[in-house]
Amino acid sequence: MFQTFQLDNLGTFPRELDALLTRQKSAIDELAHSESDDYDAIVKPLEEMDEERSLFFTPLSHLNSVLNSEATQKAYEESLPLLSRFHSEISQNTALFEKLKRIETDNAQRRKVLENEIRDFRLSGAELPEAQKKELEAIDLELSELSNRFSQNLLDATNAYELIVDNEEDVAGLPESDLSAARFEEEGKVKYRFTLQIPSYLAYMTYGPNRELREKLYRAYTTRAPENAAVIDRILELRQKKARLLGFANYAEYALQARDAKYEEEVLEFLETLTKMSRRQGEVELEELRDFARRTDGLEELASYDVAYYAEKLKKHLYAFDENDTKPYFERQKVLDGLLAIVSELFGMRFAPVDVPVWHPTVRPYDIYRSEKLAGRIYFDLEARKEKRGGAWMHDWETRFVDTRGTTHLPSAFVVGNFAPATESTPSLLRHDDVVTLFHEMGHAIHHLFSTVDERSVSGINGVAWDVVEFPSQFLENFAYEAAILRRFAFHYKNGEPIPDDLLRRIKAAKNFQAALGMLRQLEFATFDFRLHRKLYQGDEVQQLLDEVREQTSPLKPPAYNRFQHGFAHIFAGGYAAGYYSYKWAEVLSADAFFACVDEEGNFVKEKAEGYHRHILSRGGSEEMSRLYQEWLGRKPKLQSLLKLYGIGE
Repeated sequence: MFQTFQLDNLGTFPRELDALLTRQKSAIDELAHSESDDYDAIVKPLEEMDEERSLFFTPLSHLNSVLNSEATQKAYEESLPLLSRFHSEISQNTALFEKLKRIETDNAQRRKVLENEIRDFRLSGAELPEAQKKELEAIDLELSELSNRFSQNLLDATNAYELIVDNEEDVAGLPESDLSAARFEEEGKVKYRFTLQIPSYLAYMTYGPNRELREKLYRAYTTRAPENAAVIDRILELRQKKARLLGFANYAEYALQARDAKYEEEVLEFLETLTKMSRRQGEVELEELRDFARRTDGLEELASYDVAYYAEKLKKHLYAFDENDTKPYFERQKVLDGLLAIVSELFGMRFAPVDVPVWHPTVRPYDIYRSEKLAGRIYFDLEARKEKRGGAWMHDWETRFVDTRGTTHLPSAFVVGNFAPATESTPSLLRHDDVVTLFHEMGHAIHHLFSTVDERSVSGINGVAWDVVEFPSQFLENFAYEAAILRRFAFHYKNGEPIPDDLLRRIKAAKNFQAALGMLRQLEFATFDFRLHRKLYQGDEVQQLLDEVREQTSPLKPPAYNRFQHGFAHIFAGGYAAGYYSYKWAEVLSADAFFACVDEEGNFVKEKAEGYHRHILSRGGSEEMSRLYQEWLGRKPKLQSLLKLYGIGE
């Protein structure tokens, strides 16, 4: 049965965690020095302890992200060193390492578990001399603390800024739902508050008619958390030091040891090829935007803070399409209900609302059934609020596996978004790109929740290489553009009228609007990240590298004050260091899989969907993704499928 989400021990949490870890360290040491070399006697208990730690710590980690407070911050920050020290000690436990190397098995899942464990021990310094092990432990501890500091600096800076607009002309053209969220009264006068929270920020950058205010908001956003410059320097210094200690030339080489891509040159060639294929079309798209801004408003010089505003106008001009047009048809709960119905139909599942404790009144939990048998649980927390960090993500909590007693544990996961909250006059309405985001995160969730693997460390998203973990999420989001899918849940929130066929056609037509510019922006992030980790950059060198990368990838140069890297949480506060290329690497798989699962008319090929479920979703990390993909379709994915998906080069 599932865990109950509750966290009423914030004051004592670090102390309780310390006791749990102390007990586990003792138990692990006993296993390491036992006489048995049997998988069930050694590895299974280790996996049960992994699950126990996850069940205890994940609620705090989750709450610190979605309902951040001084109490969660304090408990979280005090807990991180304990966990970091625990993992460092276990990963350098020579007796356990030697024990795992002696274990033999004919079971493919178990063999993968052992391969991963032995690899990770080596990457954690198990073969280093004792003095260097201690040095590595100190590095990992400090990196953990720096990552949290980077994230907290960014959250604090985001929450500290607001732009107050008191002139109605300066908000003319903004969607009513965004105006409603921003509107407040002060001394009898109506004013509008815009913040650096993504829904609010994007609303003004996309629709705000006052160029000076757009620039002001853009400057605030791109210069957030300047104190992160020093944090970045130290993170990069420690990562390079860690890689060298472990015998690698740089952090990128170290990171690739557990990835689908195996060589630095392979990644760089992949990014360079996509850049070359996209650059010419990107320049054409930018010139089209410049010309439109010139003809529309006599704008002589297009700046970065103009792009979203004029892109939205140009898209509306070309396709009569405005994201605002879609919002009345995408009421959040109807979208969620529709998504669950679609996933149920495709993969033979059923989602049922369940009344269980949650951390906020807007959270929606569901139990998942397969063949009327309980199979998992999912929680949706989709509304933006001040205490929640920005963006959207999926976080696993419980994992599907079979324990030492033969009991099957069921999986659970959280899907988190930052969509516009409901107001007194308007329900929570999503832009179409919000719908795409929800599909994306659901793709991650079902990869974890639909597992049938018995070994915890390769079940669900566990054990899946970073550069293919985005494959299932990107695959599912592609269907959020299909008319047949959208018709199932797109009804006007006021009168219940279905979304017009013409609007569906315009959504599809506008899908690849400025696709090459979007591709180049992602390639900029990926190339910067990967090159940043190939040697040590410090101080101004970081910005110089970013500027150099932009010469290759960006047709439009941002203002000199732009310090994007200070907010690049994916690589400095997340798991994507030397791995941001993963989004595009995985997207080749997702695009190729998408075209395998739809016919020329856009209809779903059920047989292929069943194969996708059987070979990809249910197998988790139990085998290399390239092998699973080959099993499913009998071939490797085609790079051309990604370009086809975006209409690049047509």
